Amino acid sequence: MRAELLRRSLVKATTYRLLIMALDFATIYFLTGAPGVSLGFVIASNVYTTLAYIGHERLWAHVQWGMRGSQ
Repeated sequence: MRAELLRRSLVKATTYRLLIMALDFATIYFLTGAPGVSLGFVIASNVYTTLAYIGHERLWAHVQWGMRGSQ
């Protein structure tokens, strides 16, 4: 069975969050025209969603459903 290292989960989470932060900022700035509001939202939402993503990935690493054995 292959297992994902915590380091890999952290790198995946970081790169994913950077992409989402850029998209969130651009969308909120487009809707509000307020860079301060956009930045505040990006910072607040990415703290708790990053932790949730890492936890979600780590939990799924233990779920065998839909996996094939390594050969």
